[in-house]
Amino acid sequence: MSLRLRPIETCEFDLVHHIQVEPEQVLFCGTVAQAFEQAEDGVDFHAIFLREMAIGFFKIDQAYGLTPDLTPSLASGRVPARDLGLRGFMIDRNYQNQRHATNALRALPGYLLRHYPGTCNLALTVDLQNFHAIRLYQKNGFTETQELHFGGLFGMQRVMRMPLRVSA
Repeated sequence: MSLRLRPIETCEFDLVHHIQVEPEQVLFCGTVAQAFEQAEDGVDFHAIFLREMAIGFFKIDQAYGLTPDLTPSLASGRVPARDLGLRGFMIDRNYQNQRHATNALRALPGYLLRHYPGTCNLALTVDLQNFHAIRLYQKNGFTETQELHFGGLFGMQRVMRMPLRVSA
């Protein structure tokens, strides 16, 4: 399988504009168009390619877990400053249930260490009602931190984390 990940710039919307998830999934991950419309400083866009076709999209938040004064805020359920945040992870509905999400998640540690050296962990928040995503993340290296974050569309979210490198 020739699945590969790569950064994309805001000027490359045409590469990923066709990616769509099922309507009920939009509530959890948003759309590619929304991501581009709401581009944020410190949040990078990435695409998941199968051969030459973009079949997935995600964002990496470099300031994940930082409060405005740039200090970690663990009490709020956010994650330590050396973590990257995974946001808006999606696989096009025509390519779901074919292990592409699993393969992309398994490729993330090496990919992220190449693009974001010095990072220790990848963290995310996931709505408590998004059972499918929780299982997917658990099966692919994420563990629950027992922290909760309030801020999802449906209220409380689980905070999950995956180490990107093995501790010495």
